[in-house]
Formats: sequence, C-alpha cells, structure tokens
Amino acid sequence: MENLKKTPLFGLHVELKGKIVDFGGWALPVQYTGIIDEVKGVRTQAGLFDVSHMGEIMVTGPNALKFLQKMVTNNVEKLKYHQVQYTLMCYENGGVVDDLLIYKLGDEKYFLVVNASNVDKDYQWLLDHKIEGVEIENISGDVSQIAFQGPKAQEILQTITDYDLSNIKFFYCDEEVDIAGHKALVSRTGYTGEDGFEIYCKNEDAPHIWNKIYQADKDQIVHAGLGARDTLRFEACLPLYGHEIDKDITPIEASLKRFVKFKKPEYIGKEVIQRHAEEGAPRTTIGFKMIDRGIPRGDYPVYNPQGEELGHVTTGSFSPTLNLNIGLALVKNTGFNVGDEIFIGVRNRQLKAEIVNIPFYIREDVK
Repeated sequence: MENLKKTPLFGLHVELKGKIVDFGGWALPVQYTGIIDEVKGVRTQAGLFDVSHMGEIMVTGPNALKFLQKMVTNNVEKLKYHQVQYTLMCYENGGVVDDLLIYKLGDEKYFLVVNASNVDKDYQWLLDHKIEGVEIENISGDVSQIAFQGPKAQEILQTITDYDLSNIKFFYCDEEVDIAGHKALVSRTGYTGEDGFEIYCKNEDAPHIWNKIYQADKDQIVHAGLGARDTLRFEACLPLYGHEIDKDITPIEASLKRFVKFKKPEYIGKEVIQRHAEEGAPRTTIGFKMIDRGIPRGDYPVYNPQGEELGHVTTGSFSPTLNLNIGLALVKNTGFNVGDEIFIGVRNRQLKAEIVNIPFYIREDVK
C-alpha cells in the first residue's frame, strides 16, 4: 500500500478498520462491516462515502460554454446557475471518453467532475481540443469529496449547518455552504439511486467534516466502502466506466440516449451516435434476473435459447435490496422484450435468466 495514492481521509479508514484495497492506484476501503450491511444502511438510513479520488476540472473563460458544447453530448446551454448536468464526452467513433457531471458556477465558469481512473486522460482530451478564450485547470489534487447518501441524509446533515438544505433541489448545488464550520460546495447528487449530497471541500477540512457528520447521528449512519457503492449504483443502473461504457461503446448502446441531444450543433462523435439512434445500434444494454441458481459476473457470455452467443455481462451481482441475482449485459440488438429467456455462461454451464425492466431499483419517492 506504500506506493498507492491516499485521500485525506485515509487515516480515518484505517482507524475504522476498513478493508483497504488498491483501486486504480488509490488506497481505498472496499468495505467496513460488510457490503450487504452497508448497502442496506444506505437504502434505509444514510451512508458516508469517501470519493476524494474522483477528478475535478475547472473550465473557465468567455468561450467556456462554446467549448463544452463541442465536447459533450448533452446541452450545456440549458444549464441554469448552480444547476448540475450528467453528460458524456465521446470520441469520433461515438465511443465514450468518460461520463461526467458539469456544474454551472457562472456564465464563464464550469466545474467538471470526472472518473478517478480517467482524470489524466480526460484532462488531456480537453487540452487537445482547447479553443481560444478558454482556460482548463485540473484541480483534483486540491479537492476532497464526501458523499452522504440515503433517505435520512438531509435530516442528519441539516443538524450541522445553518443553511437550509431544502433549498438545494435535485441536480443543483450551492457554493460556500457552511458545514460544521467549514465552507464547501454542496450538491444534491449521488451515485447510489438514493437522495443525498456530495460535498466538495478543501483537503484539510475533509476529516473534520466527515467526523462531524458521523457524530451527528451515529445510530443512523454507516460508513460505506467501494463495494457498497458499486452495488448501489448497479441496482440503480448507473453506468460504470470500463463496464457499461467505454471507448468502444456508444451512449445509444449503453441505453443513455436521454443524455444525448441531437438538435444542438456539432459535437465530437455526433455523426455515429445519431446514426445509431436513427438506424438502430448494433448492440444494446439489457437487464436480467437469474432464474437458475448462480451469480452472473462481468464478462460472462450471454446466449439466446438456441445457443448463439449474443454478448457479455457488463456487471452482475447479488442484489441485497431486491434479494435477487441480477445483471446488465451488452448484447446484439436483435430485439428483446421483458420476459424473454436468455442464458448466462457460468463456468461450464448455461444458466437460465429472464430479461427485466431497468433500472432494477427506483426509490419510492420518485416512482
């Protein structure tokens, strides 16, 4: 672990007896008490996550909006002040460079949050396409991020701030929010399918904020690691780079068409993505539940009832929330309906599964 990068919260994870693993060059906790307990805690109460390994990039200048419109699939022009947008950056072939969040902090100021494993690649991609009137700065090393997710998150967080958190609507943020005596950017966003917040702060303030949140209601808060985070995002069908999306998978194939706007001017990858949308992509993403006993894992092959290989599982796992073995798969776009039978290659067997609607999990208040 000596050569791994460590977040400002690393010492706390060790104190909490978190199981530390190498996650893309970062020393991070995969779990504390256990993935199933942590998932259930987040779904029913609230969970604290260290996501300080994520990347943050500032894009500023008079041409910042024009630049971002060219770089991403969603319509950045629609963003209001302090609004947050999910979008994708794509290559010319329509494959995904990364998925990211864009925060509008001013008419000439945008805050980008990118995947930890893609920070350097994303930053270079932006620099390679930079235009006049734009400044791009990688501030990842100066920012810590704490995610506080779950149905009790607002109620608990409100006890350590005078700011009225109900003012922050879904996919909006506010800056300079005082959290336990420290200023932070707070957004109502997350990667779990639950209500909650992501808190961006100075590195030196992160341990204090983390501890103050936990101390506010120890009985209703779980410390949650990477394992729970992955299970939670998977149940909510939020894509993970390198699994549901990558350089060879288009947003249409990944079932992310709603984040692609075809009426806005040209952007990188638009031609291929639009053709996939209009003519049908060669592959599509489906969700399934296992009928036979067995847990589907990433890269396991997927077959139709005739034994033809259709594609592969992108993510598969036991779902603590649904008490089912479920999976997402990228398969040939031959036309699928909910209820259709498919088979998953698990070791040397083909196990029966059934196509289901996705997302697997939607919280009650947004159904």
